[in-house]
Amino acid sequence: MIEIPDLAAGGLAAGTLSALVLGGGLIRSRRERARQREEIATLRSHLDAARHEVDRAAQAFAAEIAHLAAERMPAEATRTAHPHVRVPGPLGPAGARTEAVLEALRTAMAQERKRVDAAARAGMRGATREIQAGLYRLQDVLRGLQQRYDDPELAQTLFALDHENEQSLRRAQVAAVVCGAWVGLAREESHLVDAVTGGQARLVGYHRVQVHNHLEPGTALVSHAVEPVAIIVAELLDNALRHSSPDTAVVVNLERVHHGVSVTVDDAGVGMASDERAAAQRLVAGDDPILLSDLGDPPRMGLAAIGRLTRQFDVSVDLSTPSPYGGVRAVLLIKSHLLSRIDPVLHPPAVSAARSTRSSAEPELAAEQAGHTEQTPPARQDRTDRQAQPAGPEQPRPEPHPATQLPASAAPPAAAPSSHGDEPVHEPVPDPAQDGDQLPQRRRRVRAEASSAAPAPEPAAPAAPARTPEESAAALGALQSATAAARNAAEIEGNDPR
Repeated sequence: MIEIPDLAAGGLAAGTLSALVLGGGLIRSRRERARQREEIATLRSHLDAARHEVDRAAQAFAAEIAHLAAERMPAEATRTAHPHVRVPGPLGPAGARTEAVLEALRTAMAQERKRVDAAARAGMRGATREIQAGLYRLQDVLRGLQQRYDDPELAQTLFALDHENEQSLRRAQVAAVVCGAWVGLAREESHLVDAVTGGQARLVGYHRVQVHNHLEPGTALVSHAVEPVAIIVAELLDNALRHSSPDTAVVVNLERVHHGVSVTVDDAGVGMASDERAAAQRLVAGDDPILLSDLGDPPRMGLAAIGRLTRQFDVSVDLSTPSPYGGVRAVLLIKSHLLSRIDPVLHPPAVSAARSTRSSAEPELAAEQAGHTEQTPPARQDRTDRQAQPAGPEQPRPEPHPATQLPASAAPPAAAPSSHGDEPVHEPVPDPAQDGDQLPQRRRRVRAEASSAAPAPEPAAPAAPARTPEESAAALGALQSATAAARNAAEIEGNDPR
């Protein structure tokens, strides 16, 4: 039998062991709970930090969105019309995500500006077309009135109105060209100097322009280039006249160059800064599309019209060189494929155009005119010979063919003094019976016997001085006034009962 003390000792040992086991488990559980509490606290702190970071990022992004809407997008919209405006950058790294928004905004605004500009161009094209038609009709009416009335004062007033109408027509034409319309006129081949003079005549202060023509006589433009060149020259001269003092001259030089002809315009004005010159050069180059909103308020359409014409007609304008007179130098280069040739004898340039500094004594022109003289009709040759020879004793000449009958005022001299002594040189008289109905032919001059009775040739009368346009207009007005006065006097005398 087991004794009670042994049993008590065993129970005590078992209880102690159980207590130890329970105590160890309790300690382990407490440690586990403490570790879990620590992990929970750590996760909670991490969660709080993450929540704080998210809140901070959200606030930063919200600030970037607000900054984008309030500052950057309006600045970007303004920059499309004014490139000098600076667009603010993002507030922080979060703003890098908004660059795509700005890029999409730029694309959308560019497309919208083009659409609005195209609509504005179409509307202005229609308006300028109607204005041009009205101004052309007014021009015809004014010219009809100029031919109908003889009063000098009324003629001067009509001329002034015609010039004002021409300036309005030029402005409408330039606006139409900028809006993509055609130049409005189709002309025949014309002398290049006539196109330059035509552009000069469309301006206020045209009398300040000095044209120096150093081209060969007969240098002309093909038909489709005449009006564009006149418009370009008019706009270059207009800029030169507007930005220079009224007491200074604008010098225009026409020169032959390797690739064609250059028209150089020099003024003594205020000139341009380097950035202004670069902007003007971009406009006249015509490489970039031009929007009406880029031309200012009010729009400056002159250089824009030049740029569109240079691109359409393959000419070039250079504004990169300052003028030696302190202003701006503009060089228009007209390439060889736009040039032509007109006979300066059969079709001379306008009287008001600048005369060429290359005289007919140059070998090529002299040879050309000599060849032209040999090919002219007989009547023209005969008249030219009689005008070129000095006066001498009259000789009988056969009656020319009726088709070549000359006016009675053109008395043909038959003899001219020889360069060898006093022997005159006569043209032999052809026999009418042999000629029949043939036209008179030029014949070689032969030396005739000296005639002591032949009077000495009279000295040629001095050439009358050339009149200015104002003197010609005054003379014409005086003639018309005298004619009207004589008609009135004749009517009064015819109605007199006596």
